[in-house]
Amino acid sequence: MKDKRILYVSSEVVPYLPETEISSMSFEAPRLVNQHGGQIRIFMPRYGNINERRHQLHEVIRLSGINLVINDLDMPLIIKVASIPKERIQVYFIDNDEYFKRKATLTDESGNLFPDNDERAIFFAKGVIETVKKLNWSPDVIHVHGWLASLLPLYLKEYYKDEPLFSDSKIVTSIYSQSFDETLNKDMFEKIKFDNIEENIINVLEVPSYVNLMKIAINHSDALIVGSESIPEDLETYLKDSNKPVLDYKYKDEFGEAYTEFLNSKALI
Repeated sequence: MKDKRILYVSSEVVPYLPETEISSMSFEAPRLVNQHGGQIRIFMPRYGNINERRHQLHEVIRLSGINLVINDLDMPLIIKVASIPKERIQVYFIDNDEYFKRKATLTDESGNLFPDNDERAIFFAKGVIETVKKLNWSPDVIHVHGWLASLLPLYLKEYYKDEPLFSDSKIVTSIYSQSFDETLNKDMFEKIKFDNIEENIINVLEVPSYVNLMKIAINHSDALIVGSESIPEDLETYLKDSNKPVLDYKYKDEFGEAYTEFLNSKALI
């Protein structure tokens, strides 16, 4: 792992959000690689319930200021950064007042999904890629966690397919049980199609369910990791049929060795 560049893109990371399977793994995996001499960057959304003062977030002016087009609207991209105490790990936050200022993550007080989560996912994917381009930092591996980040593999392989910075990057996606029961905005399919991504590639998103979002991520990843002890049966079957390298679920005490071996033998080749 020494000197390998690994980009972590996650919908949630501790200590900035409460501990879940996704937020914990989005911290533990980078920490492991960091300890083995790898170079890492972590990206996550800057939700409004993240305490900027406590976590010492600050805006990076040189990276902020570009507009991302989402469904024919210009949305300003703001980049903030913080360091995880004692770990010497930098975390970049994708921010936009329209999408991330509200004091919540993915659902309202009643537990209902925000109606613009589809646009937030598109903005997050594009925002990460544009920021990494500005950093001129070419990752060997891009490891994706959480459904809000699940469009990143699609956008890298389709919308940004001619971007030389990522031409040798391998995409690894972790699949978790942490999901949602409803569907995202029914117009999600049209909004992604607006970015000149061919219909036949995203047909499954005519029903933007959790399972279908993850199917799109699997289709555009080079290797997969099962991040939960049990995942939806549809996805288990889809993973098997994908004929891609899959790291089966590992308990915490055996994950480290299995993960580094998987990256070295399946992703970093």
